[in-house]
Amino acid sequence: VMDDILEFAGEGTSFDSSELQIPFLRIIQAGSPQVKKGKAEYIATAEQSDMFNNVTMEVFPGDKGLTVVPCYQTTEYLEFVPMDQGGGFRGKIDPSDPILQRTERQGAKEMLPTGNELVKSDQHYCLVMGEDGISQPVVIDMKSTQLKVSRRWKTQIAMQKIKHPKTGAMITPPLFATQWKFTTVEESNDQGSWFNFSIEKIGLIENRDLMLEAKAFRDSVAAGEAKAVSEEGSSTSASKPVDDDIPF
Repeated sequence: VMDDILEFAGEGTSFDSSELQIPFLRIIQAGSPQVKKGKAEYIATAEQSDMFNNVTMEVFPGDKGLTVVPCYQTTEYLEFVPMDQGGGFRGKIDPSDPILQRTERQGAKEMLPTGNELVKSDQHYCLVMGEDGISQPVVIDMKSTQLKVSRRWKTQIAMQKIKHPKTGAMITPPLFATQWKFTTVEESNDQGSWFNFSIEKIGLIENRDLMLEAKAFRDSVAAGEAKAVSEEGSSTSASKPVDDDIPF
């Protein structure tokens, strides 16, 4: 059977890329449906603080963590109708739009002059490494309190330097040639506690095939060929996380 599998490798799997989902990697919180029996999203092995792939439903223990290879990053400004007014996505706002300078802080939310909510989201397109050494593409979308983690991570990436072996000049390695360890840690404020990402540097990728795979994924996202799709089937910019219940 294995000989036949190898002979016919890949046949029948060339689907339209617009119909394929790039999963989200998210943290399971105390109020997330993944830990609530009776919910369609319930995962029996999941616990709060774990990370999970929202397409494969694979769970990654937050204390053990996993290896992440960043490939591409973009920042989106999203407009939503408040839930008490019916909710709903209204679209993306261009970063150069002056309306972004006219928001008003109301509690934990940034409100636009229109009365709608502004949500800033750093979208990190990455490869995550499984215990079997096989990589999976994911989007790690960081909002609200996760933005401080995103800013710190981007700063660490930009500050990396290696010495060119021939010229001796210090250069910054490409984004997709670096590896990082993701775990989760508990944070709290006067409104409650939740789990956030914790990121530490592993080093440069040593496997050339993995680096080329990461570069190919980056190129695909940059060209608009690969896009993340939410649980509802809309683009990443069209929905907030279903477990967005953290007391920010």
